Amino acid sequence: MCKIRHVFETEAFTRPRTLGFFLIFGGVIGLIASFVLSIEKIAKLRNPNDATACDFSLVVQCSANLDSWAGSLFGFPNSFLGLAGFVVPIVIGAGILAGAQFGRWFWLLFATGIAGAFIFVIWLSVQSIFVIGTLCPWCLVVWSVTIPLFWAVIFFVMKSGILPVFPGLQRFASGASAWVPAITVFCYIVIALMAQIQLDVLAYL
Repeated sequence: MCKIRHVFETEAFTRPRTLGFFLIFGGVIGLIASFVLSIEKIAKLRNPNDATACDFSLVVQCSANLDSWAGSLFGFPNSFLGLAGFVVPIVIGAGILAGAQFGRWFWLLFATGIAGAFIFVIWLSVQSIFVIGTLCPWCLVVWSVTIPLFWAVIFFVMKSGILPVFPGLQRFASGASAWVPAITVFCYIVIALMAQIQLDVLAYL
């Protein structure tokens, strides 16, 4: 525990500039995708029978996802969550680059939020592929940034000692941080394989 505390005190409050830039980049991309999805949802509410701009085929489309119960799990469009949620990594990333120092509780709260978003994305991907039977292009953009954001943040809080873990797991997180791009690609491949096996997406492109 002393070792973890020492690492936290010496490393957690330094500026992880790479993480800061990535939080801003991922947050901006996710915010744009959420904004477009929100516009499409509003358009669907006004004209329910009209197709959305991202309806490319029976399998690759936004309409089915936006109209499904899973698309408004909490009683409002999921994209509204993105409009609020993706502002957070942008602000935190900008704060890191500006030299702000965030407390342990703040990082733990942020990591919990990112973990919740990651779990939600996994659930939505399963719903989309195996229940709704479509792939929503803008939803894919949201998934594509949420996944690496999760891995980057969770490895950071583990390796820095913000999230107390066993020394071996802390060393693993430190080494795994450099492999976030590869882990992300692996996650993409898993989703792509599930979609292809279940929906035969390539046949509809």
